[in-house]
Amino acid sequence: MSQESHEIYETAARVWNPNKVDLFRSFGVEMVMGKREGSRFSDLDGHTYIDMHSNGGVFNLGHRNPEVMQALIDGAQKVDAGNHYFPSKYKNDLCEALLKVSPSNMHYVYMLNGGGEANDAAIKFARRATKRTRVVALDCAFHGSTGISMEAGYTGFADFFHMSPDPEAYTHVPYNDLDALEEVLRKNDTACVILESIPATAGFPLPIEGYHKGVETLCHKYGAMYIADEVQTGLMRSGQMWCAVKYGAEPDMIVTGKGLSGGYYPMSAVIMSKEAGAWLTKDGFAHVSSFNASELGCIVSCKVMEILSRPETKKNVDFLTDFFHKELQKEQAKYPEFLTGIRQCGVIMGLKTSNKKGGMTLMAALIQNGVWAVMADFDRSVLQFKPNLLMDEATAREVIERLDRAIPMAEQLVDHLPDM
Repeated sequence: MSQESHEIYETAARVWNPNKVDLFRSFGVEMVMGKREGSRFSDLDGHTYIDMHSNGGVFNLGHRNPEVMQALIDGAQKVDAGNHYFPSKYKNDLCEALLKVSPSNMHYVYMLNGGGEANDAAIKFARRATKRTRVVALDCAFHGSTGISMEAGYTGFADFFHMSPDPEAYTHVPYNDLDALEEVLRKNDTACVILESIPATAGFPLPIEGYHKGVETLCHKYGAMYIADEVQTGLMRSGQMWCAVKYGAEPDMIVTGKGLSGGYYPMSAVIMSKEAGAWLTKDGFAHVSSFNASELGCIVSCKVMEILSRPETKKNVDFLTDFFHKELQKEQAKYPEFLTGIRQCGVIMGLKTSNKKGGMTLMAALIQNGVWAVMADFDRSVLQFKPNLLMDEATAREVIERLDRAIPMAEQLVDHLPDM
């Protein structure tokens, strides 16, 4: 470990985040990102890693995508954030780009800075539209760390900050349980059901057949709105632009973020039906923020949407989907006692292990083999496995080779890593 990395970790433990510092040190590393490009980044010690985390999908088009970078540079020559009071061509362009790839019921786009903030906003919009307050979410969900989104998600985080949600305003139901959902909706006081299309922090458990369409049907039967949280699963990661749509649903609102930034300028958006966005015709100043719909951010995000909409991008996502499906099945057959399940929808992947710390130990073993991937925080038996959409075949094959070396190491690490 370099002296520079060590000094950064020492300072970080003092002024930034001691718990995260402790976690990495428990893996035997003091990793600080240095150079980065495409599917790889290097640390300050000169080690290179293949990025199979993509920062939750932020680097959906890889690190420092040259086209997105150029859009940022060119945009900065013309504009800055602009002013949230005024319309602009750049804002209109992004709205139209998002609506073009969304279901026909979508009518408006409201742009924000991050996924949690956008989920907060979507819930507010649903409450305004329905004149109800109850929010129904999954008991294994994560929707962000802002106020409303934290209360809507897994209650452990809200409890940690002593902001336990009011049971009259928030109800949590099990994943894949339409009966439990209907039991709550029968009260006829629910404003919205907010659903991660595949719950990321729970390790990407896959939906039962008809689940998303069932959620949509039940919401509309009982006068609630269906919000699809596509912050991690959207933007072509499922093989289609929106994961919920791939599963046959037509939400009232779609929330997107992370990859919309291109890895450069924080952007998120709520894409919504005319009914969900009706407040915009009454008081367009009711929900404002200085950096919402930043003109520079819109320019960056428009380039992202252009790249995502290209046939060659779709072709590469389909290749990666098939490649990882075949190769991960081989790995499971080779290590059946440890690697017990492959959860996959497009390039959304979770590797299920037989040990409650298996995802953590596989994460540690992969770091030692030059791959950066992250355990699922709510189910640490699972490793999230998330390539960028543009990863080439040679790099994908290298990932599998390194995974093959890492699995036996992970099996040996299970009894040596601390519980976190």
